Amino acid sequence: MCIVCDRISMIKNGTNPYFVKELETGYVVIGDNQHFKGYTLFLYKEHVNELYQLNHSTKLKFLEEMSLVAEAVQKAFKAEKMNYELLGNGDSHMHWHLFPRRKNDLGIYGKDGQGPVWWYPREKMYSSAAEPTENELEVMKSSLLTELNSLLAK
Repeated sequence: MCIVCDRISMIKNGTNPYFVKELETGYVVIGDNQHFKGYTLFLYKEHVNELYQLNHSTKLKFLEEMSLVAEAVQKAFKAEKMNYELLGNGDSHMHWHLFPRRKNDLGIYGKDGQGPVWWYPREKMYSSAAEPTENELEVMKSSLLTELNSLLAK
């Protein structure tokens, strides 16, 4: 079974604590690990592997919604720059990784602390120290939901 499909099943049965909001093409969730504070994912609703497999109008809607989620993340978490990734090498179900970036958020890694998020050591990025507490998670979800709803109302 696909881990993204598992997470979507948890959303549908009300047991995914990271779930923020359902949109037309996908689900907005806060990332399990928060080294990059505000790290968010946008999960495509169906199990599809590649962006080009979507029909034109669905693809445009998915990209539009991803962009809207990224804008909400930027506003909610005061990012200086947003990084976008749609990889799928490990989990082939389409899902966007939206990383809010701030100056020197990689610390000593990369030139002047800048570079792709994957330069940060995986064992630190995915450590339990990077997991939000229940209270932090609720605050993050509320902030992101407020920004999403504000953008959707325009």
